[in-house]
Amino acid sequence: MSTKKKMLWLLSLLPFFIACGDDNTDIPDWPWAEPETPTEPVEANPGIVNLGWTNVKSTYGTLPEHINVYKSPETLEGKKAIAYIAVGDMSKAAFGVLGEKTGLKKPKEFYEENNSTIVINGGFFYEGSLSLIWRNGEMVCKNNDVTAEDWTNGPFWYPVLAAFCEMNDGSFKSMWTYTTLSNVTYWYSEPSPVKSETTPNENFPSTGTVLNAKTGIGGGPVLLLDGNIKNTYEEEILSDIGATVNRPRSAIGITNDKKMILFVCEGDGMTTGVAGMTTENVANIMKTLGCTDAINLDGGGSSCMLVNGQETIKTSDSSGDERSVASVVTLK
Repeated sequence: MSTKKKMLWLLSLLPFFIACGDDNTDIPDWPWAEPETPTEPVEANPGIVNLGWTNVKSTYGTLPEHINVYKSPETLEGKKAIAYIAVGDMSKAAFGVLGEKTGLKKPKEFYEENNSTIVINGGFFYEGSLSLIWRNGEMVCKNNDVTAEDWTNGPFWYPVLAAFCEMNDGSFKSMWTYTTLSNVTYWYSEPSPVKSETTPNENFPSTGTVLNAKTGIGGGPVLLLDGNIKNTYEEEILSDIGATVNRPRSAIGITNDKKMILFVCEGDGMTTGVAGMTTENVANIMKTLGCTDAINLDGGGSSCMLVNGQETIKTSDSSGDERSVASVVTLK
């Protein structure tokens, strides 16, 4: 076939190819949805991240959406720091206090019995609890009600001591409490005068209100009340806690938008150069994090926070292990 005839033959077929190419009426619609573009998780507490804290929630396995864990920046209050906070959205999270009037357990033993997402050491103790334990609307143990310079000759002092409670109306607040000989527990908005020898009652050191709470933990001193720094270690006669010395510390607080913050910091040189914090430092940190109310918990070798049973800071008890304590605070 000549070249001219070949060209004419191909041109004669062109309408057929065009018709075939345009005929898509029988092609079915694409049955699958277009894939969504992956999105980054939304940070629950951006204000905390903006302060230099790092969300380390994923380090500790699966946590509820309403609980996040953060590690501190390298310095806090101008000091080298290793600290962690657990932040719970209290519209969904549950605040608990475990422990009894007598008996001690390691935080990991409390965790094994309860499996709470967060476990942090609670109040002061000796052979048993010296701090308030309030659970299921009832007092399990009262705050210590008397101290003395000399237990034989006196003088004897009657301070009101710190507590942090979830009230029956669902609010959270720090306060000072005292339990009378008739077993009535009052809470106060002011501490006793320093080394007061007057026994607290319904009218002293300020107007007392009978405590009606769901859950509560004692400790001291009160760090924050209604957004104001208090740090009343002198009024609470807490000379044994070394309030002005850098030590491991634990604390609990609440923000205006009902986020509970549990704080723990390492100290005692467990990591080179990390001495810990004073209670004034902790008050400042908790306020910067947005807390309006907060109290200090037991510290030193007792300070310990577990997340899904895993330790955060290096504890400094002389045993080389977690210290056995009388009470713990939990979040789940």
